[in-house]
Amino acid sequence: MITQRRRVGPFDVSALAFGCMNLSHAYGAPPDRATAERVVARALDAGIDFFDTAALYGFGANETLVGPWLRPHRHRVTLASKCGMTGVNGVRVIDGRPETILRTCDESLARLGVDVIDLYYLHRWDKKVPIEDSVGALSRLVEAGKIRAVGLSEVSADTLRRAHKVHPIAAVQSEYSAWTRNPEIAVLQACRDLGAAFVAFSPLARGFLTGTLTDPASQLQDKDIRRAMPRFDAEHYPRNLRLLDGFDAIARDVGCSKAQLALAWVLAKGDDIVALFGTQSLGHLNENLGADGVRVPPQAMARMDALINQHTVSGARYNPATQSEIDTEDF
Repeated sequence: MITQRRRVGPFDVSALAFGCMNLSHAYGAPPDRATAERVVARALDAGIDFFDTAALYGFGANETLVGPWLRPHRHRVTLASKCGMTGVNGVRVIDGRPETILRTCDESLARLGVDVIDLYYLHRWDKKVPIEDSVGALSRLVEAGKIRAVGLSEVSADTLRRAHKVHPIAAVQSEYSAWTRNPEIAVLQACRDLGAAFVAFSPLARGFLTGTLTDPASQLQDKDIRRAMPRFDAEHYPRNLRLLDGFDAIARDVGCSKAQLALAWVLAKGDDIVALFGTQSLGHLNENLGADGVRVPPQAMARMDALINQHTVSGARYNPATQSEIDTEDF
């Protein structure tokens, strides 16, 4: 059973959280329904009680998929979803207008089959709409009893502080791992200053830190979002693979797998940080659960920090088009 806990707004949650996205979205063909259900059931049995979905994932299909599986456990599960980025006529659209946020929440509640969403994130800041207006809409959802807490995703420290003046922000979700250090520039400290938790998505570096992805060109499916990410292309990925020998050596010294070390590293960065991972595989899930018992000694943390960081990783996190849609600080 998961033993490490974190505080996220008013909620006490497992430090390892389960991201439902790739059960229906983003990483190629999703698993069959029976496999997806077994993965969610195993996560629940292991003590994970913080689950994350979004209106975007599968253009609503993900909420429809996981809602019935989580409802019987609603009394012990903290359920997060997101608005502000959805599918419109088969196209991904960023829309932070208040009226869109209010409508999207009602749609998510219906798909999930619940009366209230515990943590509701603005998935992306729509830069055409003042953050104050979007968060104002989220605050009205709190007042209406449709959501319990407000979160933001992929925002800068400045945007977070502006938003927090409108309504308390319970959590910020952004990519964070040994190979994506952007939150260390300012957002982690801003979260601590304001009392917001930090939810680290892709703590396994989108699979890179597991060591199982050796040739993206042949291993990734056509619709896998990593195909559009520079770090996984033919120029940069071979350079990044050279980091894994040293990483594997650290994991052996700590006495865990590479995936467990990657997750434990994130958790060791602060008792206000949640590691949000996703998987389609029961085997990978069971391996990841083992990170709960891993404690990384300070010397090993220092070795990791020196080995994999913004100076040693090759390639940008996103391509220019996607990078323009996010608000996080960049090195």
